[in-house]
Amino acid sequence: MRFLRPLIPTLLLATSVVACGADGAGSLGFGEPSSTRAIPPNGDVSDETYGKLVENDWVETATEPVSTFGADVDTGSYSLMRRDVRAGRLPNPDSVRVEEYINYFRYDYAPPQDDKPFSVQVDGAPSPFGQGFHLLRVGLQGEVIDVAQRKPANLVFLVDVSGSMEAPDKLPLVQRLLKSLVSKLTDADTLSIVTYSGNESVLLAPTRVTDKGRINKAIDRLAAGGSTNGEGGIRKAYELAEQVKLQQQVESVNRVILCTDGDFNVGLTGSALISLIEEKREKKITLSTFGFGHGNYNARDMEGLADKGNGNYAYIDGPEEIDRIVQKRLVSTLQVIAKDTKIQLELDPAFVQRYRLVGYENRILNKEDFEDDTKDSGELGAGHSVTAFYEVELTQSAKDGQLAESPLANVKLRWKQPEGDVSTEASIPFPAKSLATSFEAASDDLRFAAATVEFAEILRRSKHSEGARFDDVLAILSGASKQDPDRVQLIELVKRAKSIRR
Repeated sequence: MRFLRPLIPTLLLATSVVACGADGAGSLGFGEPSSTRAIPPNGDVSDETYGKLVENDWVETATEPVSTFGADVDTGSYSLMRRDVRAGRLPNPDSVRVEEYINYFRYDYAPPQDDKPFSVQVDGAPSPFGQGFHLLRVGLQGEVIDVAQRKPANLVFLVDVSGSMEAPDKLPLVQRLLKSLVSKLTDADTLSIVTYSGNESVLLAPTRVTDKGRINKAIDRLAAGGSTNGEGGIRKAYELAEQVKLQQQVESVNRVILCTDGDFNVGLTGSALISLIEEKREKKITLSTFGFGHGNYNARDMEGLADKGNGNYAYIDGPEEIDRIVQKRLVSTLQVIAKDTKIQLELDPAFVQRYRLVGYENRILNKEDFEDDTKDSGELGAGHSVTAFYEVELTQSAKDGQLAESPLANVKLRWKQPEGDVSTEASIPFPAKSLATSFEAASDDLRFAAATVEFAEILRRSKHSEGARFDDVLAILSGASKQDPDRVQLIELVKRAKSIRR
C-alpha cells in the first residue's frame, strides 16, 4: 500500500537581505554535515550540497494530538528540479522539499476579511494514494496589496563576482534579474549594489530608482574574476541597508539580497554569521538568497541563511523564474503582511487514529513554541498563498459517520503585525461533515496540490510513496490544470521525468 506524506505551509519574509547563490563549502552550519553528490547523465560531475532531512512519520493522535510548525514560502527546490529534468536527469532526492513544490503554485483561496492579513481555508477528501486514508489541506491566502500602496523598498544586492560566476547561467542571469527588477520598482525605492570577490566593493551607492540610467550602467559593469571572500561584502551590504533605513522618512522594506553560485566563503564562522544575520533581522533588515548555476551549489546553506534572516530563498534556473519573481510576484516578495506566523493543528482522537505532516521537516516547532512570542517563525508576503497537507487515518467511529457534526480538527494560527511584537491568534474548526465524499468530488486545487505532493514524494524516493507511478500523478494533473501556464508546465515536467526514469 502506498501512502502520501503530510505537507506544511511556508511563509515569506518582511524586510530582508537577499542572497543569490549556493555555498559548496558546507561551512555555515545548517542541517546535516554530509553532502550528497550527483553525476548527471552527460558525465559532468555535479557536486552539490543538500541538507539531510528525516521524513515525518506517523504520529498516534491519542499520544500526541497537536502538530505545530512555522510558515515558510521558499520555492528553490522546485526550480532546481526543473533545471535537472530539462537537463535530462532526475533531481538529487535530498534536494526535494515537498512543501516548496506545493507552494510554487497559486490556488483559488478566498480573500481575507475582517481586517485580517490573510484568510484560512480547511478542506479534505479521501486520499487517492492509500485506501482508507484522507488528506487534510490547510490554505492561507494573504491580502493583495496594489503596487501603488506598497511600502518603499530599500534593497541592497550583494553580488558574487568571483571567477566561477562567469558562466552564462550565473552572472548574466544576475544582470537580467537586476534590470528586470529596476523596470518594476517605483520612484520611492532605493537600490544599492555591493560586489565581492577577493575584496568587497560598492559598485552602486544607494540610488533612487528615479535614476534608472545610473543604475543600469552599474549593472552593465558587473564582471566576474578573482577569488571569493564574502565577509567584508555582507558587512558592507548591511551597513548600506542600515544607512538608508535611518534616512527614510517613512516605514520601508529593508532587505539585503545575496546573489551567488555557491561559493560564499565568508570569513565569519557559522555561528558568527548567524548571529550577525539575526542581529540585523531584529533591526528589521532581512536577508534573502538567490542561487544561480550548477555544480558547486549548496542549497542547504542558501535556504538556511534566508530562514535565519527572515527572508526567502529562490533558485534562478532561467529567465522564466526571473519573470515569475519580478514580473508576477514582486509585491508579495517585498511587502510582508504577517511575521512569525505559526500554524497548529489539534486533532480529535475520537476522529483521527493517526496522522502525518507532509514536508516542512525543518519548520517543525514544539507545542509550547506556538504561544512563545520570542520564537522566530515564518513571514507571509502580500498576495502569497501557503498550503499545508496532512494525511490522516480516521477512527472507525468517524468512518461510520457517528461524529459528523463535531470538529475533526481545530486549526489555530498565530502571527504578528509586520512592525508589531504582540501576536494575534485565530482558530478555525473543521467539522468531519466537511470532508468531500470522494477524491473526485474535491476541488481542482486540492486534487492538483495532492498530485504535486505525490510527484515530489516519488522524486524524493520517499518510503511513503512506495509503488507510486508518474502515470498516477499525470492522471490527476490532467484534470486539474485549468490551463494555468505553471500547472501545464508541471505536466510537461512529469512527462519528462517519466521518460528519464525509463
